[in-house]
Amino acid sequence: MASGYLPRIADAELKLCLQASGAVVIEGPKACGKTRAAQELAASAVLLDVDANARQALAVDPALVLAGARPRLLDEWQVEPSLWNHVRRAVDAVAAPGQFLLTGSAVPADDAQRHTGAGRFAFLRLRPMTLFESGAGVGSVSLAALLAGEAPHCADPGLSITDLCELICRGGWPAQLERPLPAACRSARDYLEQVRQVDVQRLDGRRRDPQRLGALLRSLARNVATEVSLSTLAADAGGVDGPLDPRTVAEHLLALERLMVIEHQLAWQPHLRSKTALRQAPRRHFCDPSLAVAALGGSPERLLQDLEWLGLLFESLVIRDLRVLSQALNGDVFHYRDKSGREVDAIVQLHDGRWGALEIKLGPAQVDQAAATLLRFRSQIDTSRSGSPAFLAVVCGSGYGYRRPDGIDVMPVGALGP
Repeated sequence: MASGYLPRIADAELKLCLQASGAVVIEGPKACGKTRAAQELAASAVLLDVDANARQALAVDPALVLAGARPRLLDEWQVEPSLWNHVRRAVDAVAAPGQFLLTGSAVPADDAQRHTGAGRFAFLRLRPMTLFESGAGVGSVSLAALLAGEAPHCADPGLSITDLCELICRGGWPAQLERPLPAACRSARDYLEQVRQVDVQRLDGRRRDPQRLGALLRSLARNVATEVSLSTLAADAGGVDGPLDPRTVAEHLLALERLMVIEHQLAWQPHLRSKTALRQAPRRHFCDPSLAVAALGGSPERLLQDLEWLGLLFESLVIRDLRVLSQALNGDVFHYRDKSGREVDAIVQLHDGRWGALEIKLGPAQVDQAAATLLRFRSQIDTSRSGSPAFLAVVCGSGYGYRRPDGIDVMPVGALGP
């Protein structure tokens, strides 16, 4: 492993994909470390977003771009979508795994001319770094162990509320981990400026108003980790001129999703003993909470002055980390809310059916209330059909990791690990 590389939880999954498929597509937001992770396994590389000669060669003879030691990394392949079919044919010609690594920070639009790649391509999502990956967390509470029924047992990792504010503002961007905090905050603001001024415009050739996009990003930031409606976002983005058409807002959100700047947390659909109707609205998150802070020009000092918003940002931080940890276990992260108002912040469910529920509370003083919520939630689930939860847990900003007498696990965010 090259000097200076911080291992990622997804590294093991990436190696497995490369052993099983002819090509692996690594998707994720810009600057989350896709290229660096791929370079650890690549034998050669071409950087299509900056190599004009390579793009010209692709138009003349695609074999020139594909030639090279393998696995060959094709970085930012989506700038030349025609490359997809050429890679597919090259994989077919060799009929062996581990031929190509493709990285991209945008999902290309659906194209009837692009073959699905079924049986040839594996897909892996890379996100900004977790606290454990960045070295801010200790990883002493394993999500895999929790899903196996083991109780957490750990000391307080020592993250204060001030530390958490700084970690939220810095984000999980590999290039920003060692930089001064003001520089990291400025980088996040510049990131969003690039998104609204350039990236969204280039995505599909459609012209979108950068001012309205900026207003939409600010509304998403104010309502991070909530089920904010399209109508609310439309009103905020339209401003004094009146609300935008909700269909326009939906198109903007889709563009931001394709750039992987935002990532929705879908609703969990369990089997219920009662006839209580469920709400299906997703909770809305940025790929990293630092972008929510940047959208509103926030700082650690300002977060401490708005503890309600800080609590939402903390929830978004935990969801980011849970997504990375659960993906490594072949799982997903959902939320639960019914129309009577009962809700649970996160449901981690593996594809084998095992699941656990988590409440996310910044302060340890909220543990009792959160535990009561989880116990009520468990009582209404038809476990004969959904299965019993492997764990019920409260994630806090600080404190010790332990199991309460009522069976509820308590753990600090700084202890979460694979």
